[in-house]
Order: sequence, then C-alpha cells, then structure tokens
Amino acid sequence: MAPTTSPLIHRRGLMLVLSSPSGAGKTTIARGLLDRDPGITMSVSVTTRAMRPGEAEGLDYYFIDQRRFDRMAETGELLEHARVFGNCYGTPRAAVENALAGGRDVLFAIDWQGAQQLAQNARDDLVSVFVLPPTATELERRLRDRGQDSEEVIANRMAKASNEISHWPEYDYVIVNHDVEESIVAVQAILSAERLRRRRQVGLPEFVKSIQDAL
Repeated sequence: MAPTTSPLIHRRGLMLVLSSPSGAGKTTIARGLLDRDPGITMSVSVTTRAMRPGEAEGLDYYFIDQRRFDRMAETGELLEHARVFGNCYGTPRAAVENALAGGRDVLFAIDWQGAQQLAQNARDDLVSVFVLPPTATELERRLRDRGQDSEEVIANRMAKASNEISHWPEYDYVIVNHDVEESIVAVQAILSAERLRRRRQVGLPEFVKSIQDAL
C-alpha cells in the first residue's frame, strides 16, 4: 500500500518492471504482487500472438494483427515493443503516461529488450527487477510443469535463457526466485522504498518550505 503523505505532496507513479528468462517466475510474482497491493496495476500489452486457453482480451493482452502492431510502432503509440519467439509485444504509451501522472504505479512483466526501451524513454520513472532461477535444472522443470509448450518450444526457451540472463547487470535489483512467497515479499519491499524516492514526491520542496517558514 502506498505510504501516507501530506496533502501538499502528490506522488508521481512509477513503472515497476519484472524480467526473467521464461519459466523463472516473473509472471507468478507479478500476480502475487497485484493480489496484495491495490496501489499498483498491471500494464496490458498488445501482442500479435494467438490467445492461449484461459486468457481474456483486455485483461491479459490486447490481441491484434501484425499490420496494426506495425502501425502503432511507427506512429509512436508504443512506449516499448519487441519481437519474442516470433511474436510481437508492445506497451501502449497513453495509458501508462496517464497512470503515472495520476500517481498510480504500473507493473510490467516484460523481457530485457522491453526494459531497455523503457530505460531509454523514461528512466526516472523506472524501477527494474531481474528474477533469476535458482538453477538451470529448476528452470527447465518449471517450464515443463507449466504444460503450455511443446518440447521444441521448451528447448528453444532453454537455449535462449543464457542470453536473457546475461542482461541482469542492467537492472536496479536482482532476486533469486527460490521461493515465490519470499520473492513477492522482496519485491514489495523494493516497491515500498521506491515510492519514497525524493524525485517522485511532487510538491515536496514546497511542503518543506512551509514547515521552515512556520519555524
């Protein structure tokens, strides 16, 4: 929950990014955080991939065709976008910018390519966390336990995991996901601290001056 501040101070929202190789747990951690913190909302991306069983339009993704995706990218409507395993993903710019200006936090579960673009476009608003698996063996086990992918897709994801993991130094924070519950608590702690960053507290100089003037 967001900390209580003076009425004179209006906090700017932040973008909390969770990245990991497929299967390391970023999506599970993101869902746990959303369940516990009403002050943060999930960014809903557009994607060209097919809808999976159990997914809903506008809740998990906005499912669009390649032509529309390309047009959004060309006209600057996407804050970040990337091609991952043959499909395109992107973040609609307007919804995120409106949320941040209104003091709401936005959660992203995206890959390193998307995180790099967010860092280039809005570094001051970004808080990035990289999620590592405890071992390569455990990563493969989690991919298989999901039951979503073919053997070919699992092999492809494992082959690309090393390159994805190589980007960990680019992130503000790194956690090893031994236990989902512990990882959620760790991310909650990061979020609580980052909400108190001086630069996110709009009106803070005026508030401090009002105290000084009254002394």
